Amino acid sequence: MYGSLASNKTLLEGVLAGVKDMDKADYGVCVPYPYLAQAQAMLQGSNVAWGAQNLSQHEQGAFTGAVAPGMLTDFGCRYVLIGHSERRALFHESNDIAAAKFDTAIKFGMTPIFCVGETLAERESGVTEQVIARQLEVVLNHVGVAAVAKAVIAYEPVWAIGTGKTATPEQAQAVHAFIRQQVAQLDGQTAQGLCILYGGSVKANNADQLFAMPDIDGGLIGGASLVADDFVAICRAAHAAAV
Repeated sequence: MYGSLASNKTLLEGVLAGVKDMDKADYGVCVPYPYLAQAQAMLQGSNVAWGAQNLSQHEQGAFTGAVAPGMLTDFGCRYVLIGHSERRALFHESNDIAAAKFDTAIKFGMTPIFCVGETLAERESGVTEQVIARQLEVVLNHVGVAAVAKAVIAYEPVWAIGTGKTATPEQAQAVHAFIRQQVAQLDGQTAQGLCILYGGSVKANNADQLFAMPDIDGGLIGGASLVADDFVAICRAAHAAAV
């Protein structure tokens, strides 16, 4: 929940200039709802896609304050975040709600960026894999593995976001490999082609190491995306890893 028309313009101009010649990776920004028109106007025709941070699972109706999927596609959204840790923790969105939103995004032709991850208490209790498996299972049961092939998965270790604790590249890789394995049990080809992003405080100074891991395909960037130079440096790392 950051931004203004003026600061967005500066940020997006910096991002566009920084990534314009990097064609080996995909880049996108998920902006607050009021700025979708600005993002569309500035980014269309570029190599930077845009999307939203959430959507309603309902196509329309009396859901005051919610945003329907068709409203997002009106603004050309390619991506939408689903099940972000802050939506789960602060707004009490359940696994079932996240799965319904995932289904709605697919039906409207958007690519869900589906977020999974464990808290510090869950990590310390040794139940990371059980938590991730449960979050994935609800979606796989709801929409099927074929739909997951049209999505992106993002692993967010909640304990490594804004806490001063950092997941090592090896810790992140282990969970990414587990995610791919879970999908492979249903469809090996889908698992192999699945894009799995890491979303645990990716910075310019750790992106190279993270993206060098075999099952980490890119990053879901939070705070570092608010500074164009920092975000572009991470994009450069993704581009180099894809070459």
